[in-house]
Amino acid sequence: MEQFKKYKRQYFMPPTECMDWAKKDHVEKAPIWCSVDLRDGNQALIVPMTLQQKISFFKLLVKVGFKEIEVGFPAASETEYQFLRALIEQDLIPDDVTIQVLTQAREHIIKKTFEALKGAKKAVVHVYNSTSLAQREQVFHKSKEEILQIAVDGAALLKKLADETEGNFSFEYSPESFTGTEMEYALEVCNAVLDVWQPTADNKVIINLPSTVQHSMPHVYASQIEYMSKNMKYRENVVLSLHPHNDRGSGVSDAEMGILAGADRIEGTLFGNGERTGNVDIVTLAMNMYSQGVDPELDFTNMPEICEEYEKYTGMSIDMRSPYSGALVFAAFSGSHQDAIAKGMKYREENNCEHWTVPYLPIDPTDIGRHYEADVIRINSQSGKGGVGYILEQYYGLNLPPKMREAMGYATKAVSDEQHKELLPDEIFELFKTRYEDITTPFSIAEVHFKQHNGIIAEVTVNYQGETKVAVASGNGRLNAVSNALKKQFRLQYDLVVYQEHALEASSSSRAIAYVGIKDKDGKLHWGAGLDQDIIRSFRVQ
Repeated sequence: MEQFKKYKRQYFMPPTECMDWAKKDHVEKAPIWCSVDLRDGNQALIVPMTLQQKISFFKLLVKVGFKEIEVGFPAASETEYQFLRALIEQDLIPDDVTIQVLTQAREHIIKKTFEALKGAKKAVVHVYNSTSLAQREQVFHKSKEEILQIAVDGAALLKKLADETEGNFSFEYSPESFTGTEMEYALEVCNAVLDVWQPTADNKVIINLPSTVQHSMPHVYASQIEYMSKNMKYRENVVLSLHPHNDRGSGVSDAEMGILAGADRIEGTLFGNGERTGNVDIVTLAMNMYSQGVDPELDFTNMPEICEEYEKYTGMSIDMRSPYSGALVFAAFSGSHQDAIAKGMKYREENNCEHWTVPYLPIDPTDIGRHYEADVIRINSQSGKGGVGYILEQYYGLNLPPKMREAMGYATKAVSDEQHKELLPDEIFELFKTRYEDITTPFSIAEVHFKQHNGIIAEVTVNYQGETKVAVASGNGRLNAVSNALKKQFRLQYDLVVYQEHALEASSSSRAIAYVGIKDKDGKLHWGAGLDQDIIRSFRVQ
């Protein structure tokens, strides 16, 4: 990377220190949300959405709970224009939803925008012009005064046309490329626009401060926002909005810190779609609030369905590691992680916990339509006894003894490693049955009879290497008597160290499973399991 010297910092710090936001540690309430999926997000697609796809997407956004939706740039293309007309003429806009349209601060574009809005009950008209040093010098070749005049003229025309057009219109202004603009100048332009609009408590306006291109770390953006919020005219009648992009990968943190710095409103997209590296991801931003006990006022309780619809309409794919929404974001393959999650879930159940504190899971996956069995504990060669045990218990009701769980964990890891793949729950269960359940070699016990005389006497009929033998011995219980009979008949040396049993279903007629662990003369543990309708008969020494 030898060319690093060609770059320099392109942002401008406020003229005074603005760090009050740093004294706060969390977002206290949800901002006003505005989805720009249908405009900013759509223009970034390789193949923009069709009219019907945009209508379907609009309905999805309404269902999620957005009350402000930027529907397009109606003067930019016929499709954008027709979409806006379809929403109005087909009466698709709920009474509690406000549409927003975008326009450059150019007279003919503003006029066409108001033509497209005819018949709309209410709308936000969002006007912008670029104010950054780079744009002034390289693109427009205009002075600060000339750029400011473009903004003022655009604001005045919006006010004039709104008065002449039937409908309830409110205004929004963006100094595009705000983050590359000198802060004193950005403030001067915004205040000049506000002087034109003269906002009141009953007629508030929106000032939107976009990080059109991210130039700085999030704390710099927060300081810029705080400076604007503290020094803006008519502040009590201004809705201060942010439109963070993600060039440096910090769109979410820009938005969060910007809210701490005084922002009231966020413009963004589902899953962060947008030009270049995208817009702020509203799903992540909202779910971050949710994970700390703040109502995001958006409904993501069926995240899989939202993901499916989003991918269908946009042709985009949600990354498997995308926060909260990705296919693998709750998945634990690591053995230590699986063990901690399984123990955390058990602790939560046993202690009837009010708050969610399960290790490695920032939220309860079921809150957004995900499932523990399919989405959380995933088994591969990195997994351990906790995950394997959790799968067998949750899916099949098997509560293996700790040491047997460990042995099953190693067996599962070995198979996954050999096959180079993740093992699904039914494959794990088949491995358990093949390895431990009702094994009939080298010994197959055909029948057992018990008599009570100075303890228990067991008469065991055993098939061994094609021959049938009858072994008899006594013990202090049925299992001990059977074990002693086998040891005596076949001169076996082992110790019976574990016996555990439980019902597989919660009823008197349920099947039962018994687990047996024996230690051979070399100290190695061997395991077996037996199932039966009778919990007394379910133990079978394997």
